[in-house]
Amino acid sequence: MPASLFPLFIDLRDRRVLVVGGGAVARRKIDALLASGARVVVGAPTLEPGVAALVAEGRVEHIAGRFDPNWLNDAWLVVAATDNPIINRAVSTAAEARRVWANVVDDATLSSVQVPSRVERGPLQVAISSGGGAPMLARHLRERLETELDESLGDLAGLLDRERTRIRQRFPEIGARRRFFDALLAGPVPSHLRRGDTRAAQAAFDAALATEASPSRGSVALVGAGPGDPGLLTLRGLRVLNEADVILHDRLVSDEVLALARRDADRIELGKQVGGDHEATQARIHALLVEHARAGKRVVRLKGGDPFVFGRGGEELEVLHAHGIDFEVVPGITAAVACAAYAGVPLTHREHAQSVRFVTALGRDGTDPVDWPALARERQTLAFYMGVSGLTRLREQLIAHGRAPGTPFALVENGTRADQRVVTGTLDTLPEAAARHAVKAPALLILGEVAASAEALHWFGPEPLRLDSPAPRDSTMAEAA
Repeated sequence: MPASLFPLFIDLRDRRVLVVGGGAVARRKIDALLASGARVVVGAPTLEPGVAALVAEGRVEHIAGRFDPNWLNDAWLVVAATDNPIINRAVSTAAEARRVWANVVDDATLSSVQVPSRVERGPLQVAISSGGGAPMLARHLRERLETELDESLGDLAGLLDRERTRIRQRFPEIGARRRFFDALLAGPVPSHLRRGDTRAAQAAFDAALATEASPSRGSVALVGAGPGDPGLLTLRGLRVLNEADVILHDRLVSDEVLALARRDADRIELGKQVGGDHEATQARIHALLVEHARAGKRVVRLKGGDPFVFGRGGEELEVLHAHGIDFEVVPGITAAVACAAYAGVPLTHREHAQSVRFVTALGRDGTDPVDWPALARERQTLAFYMGVSGLTRLREQLIAHGRAPGTPFALVENGTRADQRVVTGTLDTLPEAAARHAVKAPALLILGEVAASAEALHWFGPEPLRLDSPAPRDSTMAEAA
């Protein structure tokens, strides 16, 4: 069974399905197939009483005897539910030759389809599959969902199914229809159904459907995606992503975070390359925000980290305000906070650091915006954003202005992600350590006495690297000079 399966719901009504085997396991499969409306044929020498009763009632056809590949003629699906591995393999082989989907109970390697664990609420079904690799985990998740998904969801799904035609007639445009559903599901209809008051739910639905649709007013949400781990995205951020019509996202927003967004939203990547014309790119971003919002779209501007920490979020809001466009801001966990935590580095410490500074080395028009004398003071933690390309200058300036050469650092590459690496050392060896280990963006530099904690307190990813650690075999020199 391949590691990645394509989920598919199949209409088996009045379609021939063969079940090979007549025991208790076959009975459970037959019951599920009958519930789906399939025309079930069971092939087995003998039948357990429950299956025999179904045959006697005329609900199931029985072919007596040992498996014959000809039983597969005209079948859409076959389920092998015997305790004989030789027969199960023969069923799988014959089905593959005839291009018939086959499910061999408890044997993913012989199955071309898997029957998932399911949670059913009326017409609503939630299916969970581990691809046959961890059925107990799938069963555990199903049990959790059984307790978390209210029974009234079936009534809600039934109501929406019955009213599909009216909804489409009332809101023929998909954007308006989506907004109607969002408002409906956030309104009183679900709560009426949870109380069992179907008449009140229908009345509330009719009222919502009859309400004159106001012209769609576009808006923009600036959302902080965090540094990469999708678990660090806020619940508010997740909800806004799932309401978006258009998502304008930074190049460094992780694929795992993007996978949580609404699948049918338009996605536009906004890449800023090192050495590129950032001002021209930012002007394009402003134009896209205004264009899509004026078209009545709900736009999410998805930024790595927090939109107001070196994310130019303030500039984007100023443009939106000037054009009279509604906006909101959903904060994210900024890289300094998250990367420090995942590297085992406390940004403040009673004994070592009474303050922390977030610093960017990228100034406007090539100027140096950094107050080096202030940064060289002791008993503070410095978190440098976007500084991988200027580590030599950073070392020279800090030491020249009085920072001790032996000040510890922790350089966190791909912080919070599965491929996170941490390089540690002291300020006097910073660019050499980064070059030896080919550190590349995105990377965050933490400088101060607290950075020494990374050696003992690391908990995520591999152990920290030092200047004398073995260098990667295929590394290229980092842009540390």
